[in-house]
Formats: sequence, structure tokens, C-alpha cells
Amino acid sequence: MTLVDVINLFDTDERCRELLVRLRWPNGVECPRCKMPAVELATAKQLFYCKGCDYQFSVTSGTIFNDSHLPLQKWFLATLLLCESRKGHSANQMKRELGVSYKTAWYLCHRIRYAMTEVHKMLDGTIEVDETYIGGKQRGKGVAYGKQQKEVVIGIIKRNGELKFIHVKEGTSAAIREVMEQHVSEDVDVIVTDESVLYASGLPKAQVSKRKAVNHKAAEYVRYENGFMVTTNTVESAFSLFKRGIVGAWHRVSPKHLAAYLNEMTFRFNRRKSHTLFLDTLRHMVTAPVLTFERLTA
Repeated sequence: MTLVDVINLFDTDERCRELLVRLRWPNGVECPRCKMPAVELATAKQLFYCKGCDYQFSVTSGTIFNDSHLPLQKWFLATLLLCESRKGHSANQMKRELGVSYKTAWYLCHRIRYAMTEVHKMLDGTIEVDETYIGGKQRGKGVAYGKQQKEVVIGIIKRNGELKFIHVKEGTSAAIREVMEQHVSEDVDVIVTDESVLYASGLPKAQVSKRKAVNHKAAEYVRYENGFMVTTNTVESAFSLFKRGIVGAWHRVSPKHLAAYLNEMTFRFNRRKSHTLFLDTLRHMVTAPVLTFERLTA
């Protein structure tokens, strides 16, 4: 799907709604309240009616699109731009491309990111784990932030599989253990980390014996053991891509919204070879709950 395709195929609000109806209710329209079959009303606004609970609704009711006055074609264009921007897309850039205010573009981007939140899955097989620290220099003092003053992100990636970024409060063994228990299966085959003491003491007991470490301090980045590649280069490459997004697109990411940007990056990364990324994103947008501006800025 390209920008030209979106402009030509979804040039009217009616065409956009037709696609959203197919994505939200592939087996026929049903009431979002009682889940009973509903019928379309003969109105210009494409409303549906549920006789069971006497409720009128549209395809955007109770979704990320809820209460938005922005034309659906602009929603579709914004969605495609976020999908196709490997290093992210700034609200300022979106403002210029769609011809909207910065506040509208910022809220629009965050609602799409919110819909990109992944369903929790436990990772198994061969995984790589590493941590990184998000934060630049402290202005006016000429010194870099210490690790304790930066935001900590733990990255977990399954070889030839999914990536997860988890924002944690502090880079400690306890935080590592909690993340591993929540996101990595006990049946994991191999866990590859660096030589950090965080992993030596932080892995759950069931996973300690499955750890292989690469020694970065000794300038070792890849080691082969009976044909198995011991390296954390894959997860480090994913970290590099995210940091390029901060430097080149977003420029600044607040701790409050860091998890949202991490969700966007992992959603796009895990579907980087998919030909239906645009449709997958729209499908998430019509099934995700409402995100109000008050809640986003609270």
C-alpha cells in the first residue's frame, strides 16, 4: 500500500468506512454492547442499529477514532506514514503533511501508537536480552547523565521471531528478573546476554543454566560454540534503530510517553516483512479502546 493507493482507493469517507466495517466485523456487523447482530440504517451517516439493546452506533464508536472530527482519509494517510517510516514519524512532520494543527497531529500520532500495543506473548526458543539507557546530555553542565538518571529499556528478541522493548524504572537485577518472568517462557532453549552482572544474578532460577554470555569488555561480539552463534547483535541492532528514531524523527521522548514509542517501534519491527502492515494497523485501531486527550495528558 502506497500513499497514491490510499489517495485513490479511499478518497471518500464512505469508502474508508466500508473498509473499517470489514476489518472490525469480518463475520457481519454486531453490536459493541451486547454482541448481537445489527442492521444498517438508511442514513447518510452509515449508522447501525441493534434491536436487542436499542442502540445506534457507527463503525468508529468505541474505537481509537471515537469523537474525532478529522476526515477518515487523513487518518488513513497518517496511519500509512507511521507504518512506512522505519525510524518513526514526528508530529511536526505530520502537521505539515496533513495540514492540521500540531496539537491535532500529536494526538493523532499517539492514538495510532496506542492501537499498536501488542498482545502479551511469552517468548521461547533462542532469545537475546540486553538493556539500554535512553537520555542525552544534561544541558548547561557539559556532563553526561549517569545511568541512574536515564530511562532504562530492556530488549528481548527471539531469533527469527518477535521483539519486545520493556521500559523499567531502574536497571537492577530485580527488574531483569521480573521482566524475564513476565515475558520469557521457562521452556526457553538458550538465553544470550552480555557479561553484565545484572544477568548473572538477575535471571530466574529456571533460566540460569540456559544462559550464554558474550564478553564485550574483551572486545568479543560474536563467538561460535558447536555451530551456535553467541551474540547480542540482533537486539543491539533493534536498539540502534529505535535511537535513530529519537535522533532523526522525534528528537525528544519524555519518560511518560516512552512506552508508547517503544510499542510503535516493536509493532512495526515485528511486521517489517508483512505486506499487510497497513491493514493490520487499521484492524488494531478499530478494536483498541478509546484513548481520550484528557487521559493521554493526565
